[in-house]
Amino acid sequence: MKKMMVWLAESFAPKCKKAFENPWIDAVASTMKKVLPFILTGSVISFYNVFRSYLAFLPDLGVIFNYTFGLLAIYITFLVTHEAMIKLKHERYQIYASLTAIGLYFILCQSTTTEDGMFQIINERIGASGILMGLVTGLFTAVIFHFYAKLKVLANNDSLPDFVIEWINNIIPIGLTLGAGMVLASTLDLDIYAYILAIFMPLQNIAQTLPGLILICLIQAMLYSMGISAWIFNAVTTPIFMMAISENIQAVASGMAAVNITTSETVFTAALITMGGVGATLPLNVLMLRSKSNKLKTIGRICIAPSLFNINEPLMFGAPVVFNPLLMLPVWINNIVGPAVVWTVMRLGLLNIPSKMIQVGQIPAPFSSVMITEDLRAVLVYIVLFVLYLLVWYPFYKVYEKQCVAEEAAQ
Repeated sequence: MKKMMVWLAESFAPKCKKAFENPWIDAVASTMKKVLPFILTGSVISFYNVFRSYLAFLPDLGVIFNYTFGLLAIYITFLVTHEAMIKLKHERYQIYASLTAIGLYFILCQSTTTEDGMFQIINERIGASGILMGLVTGLFTAVIFHFYAKLKVLANNDSLPDFVIEWINNIIPIGLTLGAGMVLASTLDLDIYAYILAIFMPLQNIAQTLPGLILICLIQAMLYSMGISAWIFNAVTTPIFMMAISENIQAVASGMAAVNITTSETVFTAALITMGGVGATLPLNVLMLRSKSNKLKTIGRICIAPSLFNINEPLMFGAPVVFNPLLMLPVWINNIVGPAVVWTVMRLGLLNIPSKMIQVGQIPAPFSSVMITEDLRAVLVYIVLFVLYLLVWYPFYKVYEKQCVAEEAAQ
């Protein structure tokens, strides 16, 4: 175990961190953070609509939802290009490149203008379903601007005014980017959106299986238990989650049943898998409240309030769980047990699959569990999972508690 911990701390974790610091990956991760206010605004409206369904006199705020969640692909297209230019240290191109990416997005999405001058585009292509298309479009634009910037055209020219040089240095990559889009979408008549969706669908389908859900939750938990922020993994999970919940919303609106289990609503909002935070640490926190160790009891009392709201950073770094071999293992086990139970009960129809976009993971469970599933059976699932998580935590916790008590007695 000691050799494994040394390898994790000195080799695996640093390599993971270095990989995610790659400017292209970092740009995607940063984009997912910065687009969150739009997602949360849409989530608040969805949360509001839960009450509106019972209180019909409340005003309809659907327009706000449509212009936040409904335009996610456009926001992401702009942001990922903007972030890539910053990470690649081409700040002077960031605005022009980002705006160009939006133009390219509309070209590639087969937007049209009617004889009456009306601009048309398939609505679902600019919402959550277009997130992956937005990422590809933005990164493609960033690649063109990046390589053009490295050429340093007119860098040593003293005969032209600075503003003329700036114009030229933006006109060329803008023309190249939009020209490439024109060739693909108009000349070759390729539906790039459909092609990207087709390429991504196998990954989306795998994510919706039981192994897929477990893998997503387990990787996130393993990174977190090594002190690597779970936010980094959002670059991978957000497109999967957003497309899945978007399909669920559309299915229910069409009178069909939601089928995608692997969504942010299932993993985070319901707080069944992330009970107390990533790693299902609420039962651990409860155990610490009555600990024989003064250290663990004090930390438990300090952390219980945030734990109830599924915020466990104080506990993860205070106990600590991070890089603690005795407490890391139950974090990993719980991220197999929790997803397995939740996926099974939802697939068997014993618990409703979420079909509303409410991506707020800090609502206390089981209230959040009932709210997002619209199913009172979520309370029973919550109780069962709490007991299972407690049983996983207990033997590891008792060994660690014994160590802490011995250390305190020796002082």
